[in-house]
Amino acid sequence: MTQAGAYGEKLGQFLRLKEAPPALVTRSLRSAELAVTETRNDRPLMGLSGSLTAEDAFLVSLKLRDYPDCELWERGKSIMKADVRAGTTYLYDLKLDPRYVIDKPFHSLFFYLPRSALDGVAEQSGAKRVDQLDCQIGVGHDDEIIRHIGAALQHGLRRPHEANQLFIDHMMLALTVHVVRTYGGLQALAGPTRGGLAPWQVKRACERLESDLGGKLSLQTIASELDLSVSHFSRAFRSAVGMPPHQWLLHQRVNAAKQLMSVRGLPLSEIAISAGFANQSHFTRVFSSIVGVSPAVWRRQTSGVSGTDA
Repeated sequence: MTQAGAYGEKLGQFLRLKEAPPALVTRSLRSAELAVTETRNDRPLMGLSGSLTAEDAFLVSLKLRDYPDCELWERGKSIMKADVRAGTTYLYDLKLDPRYVIDKPFHSLFFYLPRSALDGVAEQSGAKRVDQLDCQIGVGHDDEIIRHIGAALQHGLRRPHEANQLFIDHMMLALTVHVVRTYGGLQALAGPTRGGLAPWQVKRACERLESDLGGKLSLQTIASELDLSVSHFSRAFRSAVGMPPHQWLLHQRVNAAKQLMSVRGLPLSEIAISAGFANQSHFTRVFSSIVGVSPAVWRRQTSGVSGTDA
């Protein structure tokens, strides 16, 4: 089946990559596919990039490597040359057939944002539809927020088995809202502010999250069950419990692991999988960041029994 959006394999073909680059996908706004793809080639095939299918969508690109004297094309014509600097963000309108000449190594993150996702943000914010993003060719933006989100998602791209769906949903939603506000001029309309979650909603959301320690549930699934928009649920949940859903889930995994570690002789590798972690290494990193010591040290401290688990 042909992929419909400019991410993953389709973006790899555009950049003449031999293998499909890693991508993370979410469907948190009007069921629209949002995605982030990491593209890198230290020995690229020289020539003009491919052409992406024209669609009402945008690419937001965070450059991770300098690309001096970049020749930029739109609508089948060479427009200009510009120096591209690492850490800079560029926006591309896919209706304009953006292309560039590949003549040196490159490394970038590309965020795919379809029009329906932008409309979803406006609708959930009670705002007017954003007509266009600021996609001036050759103009880069020093955007600290996109750099921060990009760094967080880069970890998930390199360890996809450790990136739970709630985390991907949360980060891509945050990025989309930021882009629409910063580069689309989104202005929320004056009106009554929606409140937080009712106690029964908090209870129900927590129960659903706990029922899936592996993190396969999406924000959209849980929000729909509470008859809330994804953005409102995400904000209200954080207000109610003090952290976003994906962070709350990590704490529940750690709590589950602590209970399992009370079972004498149960290997940490088995505990990791049972508590929803990808593997023992993932378990150790998350547990240590939350608790302050490794699982093996915590187990010895709380049980008084020496062990061989690392």
